[in-house]
Amino acid sequence: MRLPLLFAASGAIAALTFAARPAPAEPAAATGAIADIPASCASCHALTKPETPTVERLWTRKGPDLWYAGDKFNREWLVSWLQNPAPIRPGGVMWFKHAKPGEPRDTIDTASIEKHPAVDAATATKLADALLHLKGEGLIVEGEFKPEGVNLTMGQMSFGKLRGCVSCHQDKPGQGGVSGPQLHDAGKRLKPDYVLAYTRDPQKFDHFIWMPRLTLSDPDLQRLTGYIASLGKENK
Repeated sequence: MRLPLLFAASGAIAALTFAARPAPAEPAAATGAIADIPASCASCHALTKPETPTVERLWTRKGPDLWYAGDKFNREWLVSWLQNPAPIRPGGVMWFKHAKPGEPRDTIDTASIEKHPAVDAATATKLADALLHLKGEGLIVEGEFKPEGVNLTMGQMSFGKLRGCVSCHQDKPGQGGVSGPQLHDAGKRLKPDYVLAYTRDPQKFDHFIWMPRLTLSDPDLQRLTGYIASLGKENK
């Protein structure tokens, strides 16, 4: 396995340049919400901000962190997805664990990716409402994304050519990279203010994540966010 191992190693080395910071105390609303979330969720997902984030924790976690789920997800999508989970990360949570040698390039062993359990409608609604109470302090600014006048064509060019997002993400099923979550339904799944804030500074959310922090102007961020926020809404 050539390329995946090289990429994973380089990501780990780059990540070590960030220093760990202590997490603030959880707000009361989040603490109450966590009590309504089954312990089985916490076995795979971080429901509170890790006090001492490390590369090892990132490398060994079973699912994405949910301590800022309320900043990230749209309720309608979350309720629906919990009832009928579909893969969000084509390569799994840690894609290099599922890579297998191939020609002309390595591929993903999709059969080895663990499936998320489904729940019934009532449980999905209750669980989604609890998760949406989980928010990080100062992670996003509500209303920061300004959809008025955003040029989606330029946003698409930024995604595919100018900023290289397509190297890790897919804006169309099967087209793009597999090391990051697919984004072809991002408009239904993600809040635009989250997309903008995470794109600007991924390490503010996930301290050792390998997604690069690009130097983007506000117009660049607005265009890119506008395009990502439009995905999955094309037929509406």
